[in-house]
Amino acid sequence: MYERSSVVDLAESLRSELDRYSVGGKLPSSRALVERYRVSPVTVSRALAQLAAEGLVVTRPGSGVFRARPRTAAPAAGDTSWQEVALSAEGAGEVVPRSVDATGVLSSLATAPSGVIELSGGYLHSSLQPERAMAAALARAGRRPGAWGRPPVEGLPELRDWFAREIGGTLGAADVLVTAGGQSALATALRALAPPGAPILVESPTYPGLLAIARASGCRPVPVPVDAEGVRPELLAAAFEATGARVFVCQPLFQNPTGTVLAPGRRAEVLRTARAAGAFVVEDDYARYLGHEDAGPLPATLAAEDPDGVVVHVRSLTKSTSPSLRVGALAARGPVVDRLRAIQVVDSFFVPRPLQEAALELVGAPAWPRHLRTVAAELRHRRDVLTGALRRELPGLEPPHPPSGGFQLWVRSAGGGDDTALAAAALRAGVAVAPGRPYFCAEPPAPYVRMSFAGVAGPADLVEAVRRLRTGPAGTKPS
Repeated sequence: MYERSSVVDLAESLRSELDRYSVGGKLPSSRALVERYRVSPVTVSRALAQLAAEGLVVTRPGSGVFRARPRTAAPAAGDTSWQEVALSAEGAGEVVPRSVDATGVLSSLATAPSGVIELSGGYLHSSLQPERAMAAALARAGRRPGAWGRPPVEGLPELRDWFAREIGGTLGAADVLVTAGGQSALATALRALAPPGAPILVESPTYPGLLAIARASGCRPVPVPVDAEGVRPELLAAAFEATGARVFVCQPLFQNPTGTVLAPGRRAEVLRTARAAGAFVVEDDYARYLGHEDAGPLPATLAAEDPDGVVVHVRSLTKSTSPSLRVGALAARGPVVDRLRAIQVVDSFFVPRPLQEAALELVGAPAWPRHLRTVAAELRHRRDVLTGALRRELPGLEPPHPPSGGFQLWVRSAGGGDDTALAAAALRAGVAVAPGRPYFCAEPPAPYVRMSFAGVAGPADLVEAVRRLRTGPAGTKPS
């Protein structure tokens, strides 16, 4: 049984039995619940935490868990209908739209219903996360002198130096800002580089979170097609000329969602094209630590090959560790660094120092390279398992070019149809996949879906997911 569904089931069982206990009465011990329900101590702990959050029980460390006093009736809800007018009103000459469409982001963050195999997420399953190493790093970080004080607004010098060395080239610590993960770094970069109303060139397809940031900032994303070798430089040049854009955002390594790597012959051409247009290239290097075991040596970052300050580099530890370790970096050269810093300070002041200290402890520990090797081997195995299962059972959904890094397959339905209908059919069959439409800022050329192989408990779930897709309810097969 999935850990998440075990927690939900146990919480429901305990909730239904609370009437057996008087107010203030003590519930069975965690050990007794483990033995009675045949679940793990973690499941018991999380289920009790859920009941505590609902106000049904009270946890007293060292004493146990007790039934809480019933809450008084909630006051009647107020009338919030006036907000519809206030939120929809637009001022004269307003450029930035007041509504924000986060549909594409929320779909990848949503929790799948109990019993559904989740191929729609964007993070490593807990079994792939370095939980022990992160816990140890956080414990050591909390004991560091000054760990709970205010850090420099740019970030800890040691962490900035580590990021600079990881990014490569002639970058130094002074060129790096520590950010609260990659999404925050992208938002800061776009606000710094593009005024409201400006066009921003993006790969097509691309990460929905980027499109949401651009539109929330009042900017207009303009698509530049990607093929098996990455963005097409001749179309990039044409887009710069046609739009006058001053920003191009790309993922040269294991692009999300296609998994492509920018071809060696195109790397310098992309930089030359942007430089000729007087534009910045925002390099989102989200998957640097997600290369598969058979990926071979990874190409250098675009930032390492850029002497002229064209590239603004985004890096994050989140994808390769945990969704809650939101530590990343922005790296750039020249006057743009001051603007990036100013915007970040206004938005969030700084990244909490304990989190930065924990990140330093983690990446400096012997467990870090071991974790990366484990992830590389496991992602390769899972990719092969899912690709093989699709080839055998659903050849119409087999990806033409399985990636050598990242955590997803980008597949096109050979039978045509609508991607949202395909995703809905998959969900009815007990599998959550991401429809491809949110990955395009213009009309999608074909029905695609993204299948993540990193967010499930193990390879057996991938095989079961494909079996469910093949044998789904009548009339709902996504093929």
